Amino acid sequence: MEQGAAWKVQPPGEMIHERPGTPIPDYPLPYYVDEAGEYVFPPRLLTSLIENAVTRWPERNAIDYFGRCWTYGELGDLVDRAARGLQDRGFKQGDRFGLCLGNSPYHVVLYFAVLKLGGIVVNLNPLYTESEMEHLLKDAGIKMVAVPEVRFVHEKLEHLAAKGLVEKLVLCRMRDILPWLQNAGFRLLRRKDHIRISRPDLHIDVRDLCDNGGSPDPVTIDPDDVAVLQYTGGTTGIPKGAMLTHASLAANCGMMLAHFGGMVEEQQRTLGVLPMFHVFALTSVLNFAIEMGGELVLLPRFEMKQVLATIKRKPPTQVYGVPTIWSAFNSLPEGKMPDLSTVACCISGGAPLPLEVRQEFEARSGTRVVEGYGLSEASPIITCNPLFGRVKDNSAGPRFPGTTLEIRDPENPEHLCGTGERGEVMARGPQLMKGYWNNPEATEKTFYKGALRTADIGYVDEDGYLFLVDRIKDLILCSGYNVYPRVIEDAAYQHPDVLEAVAIGIPDKYRGQAPKLFIAAREGSGLTPEKLEEFLAIRLNRIEMPDEFEFRESLPKTMIGKLSKKDLVEEEEAKRRG
Repeated sequence: MEQGAAWKVQPPGEMIHERPGTPIPDYPLPYYVDEAGEYVFPPRLLTSLIENAVTRWPERNAIDYFGRCWTYGELGDLVDRAARGLQDRGFKQGDRFGLCLGNSPYHVVLYFAVLKLGGIVVNLNPLYTESEMEHLLKDAGIKMVAVPEVRFVHEKLEHLAAKGLVEKLVLCRMRDILPWLQNAGFRLLRRKDHIRISRPDLHIDVRDLCDNGGSPDPVTIDPDDVAVLQYTGGTTGIPKGAMLTHASLAANCGMMLAHFGGMVEEQQRTLGVLPMFHVFALTSVLNFAIEMGGELVLLPRFEMKQVLATIKRKPPTQVYGVPTIWSAFNSLPEGKMPDLSTVACCISGGAPLPLEVRQEFEARSGTRVVEGYGLSEASPIITCNPLFGRVKDNSAGPRFPGTTLEIRDPENPEHLCGTGERGEVMARGPQLMKGYWNNPEATEKTFYKGALRTADIGYVDEDGYLFLVDRIKDLILCSGYNVYPRVIEDAAYQHPDVLEAVAIGIPDKYRGQAPKLFIAAREGSGLTPEKLEEFLAIRLNRIEMPDEFEFRESLPKTMIGKLSKKDLVEEEEAKRRG
């Protein structure tokens, strides 16, 4: 059914709705609509985002960090100074620069400075182990790494730098960016976290890096040049570096702007609590805020007390989160939910959003939350529910502007699935990666005739909305039957006392595999495995019913806040080996 390949049954005007606000009449939008009504995103450089914002809004606040602010004019000057400092220390076009930082002004400045020189940013999770970090340094061939003055992060990278895996560490000191009160608290209360430098010759202080007159030598950059190496989480093997170009990242940012309904005069304010080294926040928090000339209110991590105080101090207009963040808000006592009246709509991504979590958050906050879907290899967004239009329960929404969805039989990709037929989700569009860094074999396996294979199973309904069923590699094979963990998890979330749920497959001598369900229940609920099993009995078939239940106070999460199925699988494997 070739018609099913494009999934263009829903006109763009029906899936993208104008948001409230006064449009900027002379703003040069980074897209246009062709004669067929399709959105087109001409290639552009990521550096154009910051250059445009600095030119148009030099007096606007660009960054707020615990109350200390920088304007776009100041941000642009710091970017130029950092770029000049990197050039003076031998950083050249095509060199790789690691950002191993939590959310801070340093991340923003160094990100755009590296891009301005035609360098490649490599996002590094500060929580990676030393061995994980070593693999990425070797694989990417990173020349320099920005590190915070946090001991457990700095020690790993100084040790690796001493082994010759990186030339220099750019040291980013918190004392230079925190307001005086937080600065004093950091020095006094977190002394155990303070770093000890054993090899001064391997370090460049970021203050020295930026101590110049700016004016970096111009570099000719092509939009098809790689801008970011975004390493996948490695849940199915060794992490691979997705090569995201200037054009692919800028296109996805432009798609967000089209999805939002264009530019408005009012300055937007983004609560930046998702870590910007993660691809969801890279595009939706960092790039998109700069695209709009918005204010980034940055926090280094999701800590509820801090988040509530920040929302009260600087009410956001945009909030991006993963499902565990909305669950955390739902866990607040009555009367403690923050005032989100300035937020037109919250966006959820990074993992499937359970319907019950979404409904409870909307009921308690009075604010809408819509779910999107994507992956690192797509910069990352492929679909998203309309911000002000129709949202379908448990759907990841229609295709993003300029994107084509294909549902194909994973065993026979030549077969295009029809409406409502399940298959592997594939995507085409200008936001797709160039391929995997130094890994042509993996690149070839990830594309089918130019379409990105997501390894997710789903279907598209008659209105063009995507519904995800599960990951191909997460399937639990019970006596030859496919059991989808998400079906089990969604059934568990229907119980009012279930806060978190993760289903995995465990070995079973008779059936090959059997489902096991991990649960975090509401405190004091009295929920037991017996009660939950009785509840699930009318919602799951006998094959889907978990063989084992394990209750915990909380389930493991990644730094971005996603429930970590990988950790639970590894725990089970270690338990059975030992």
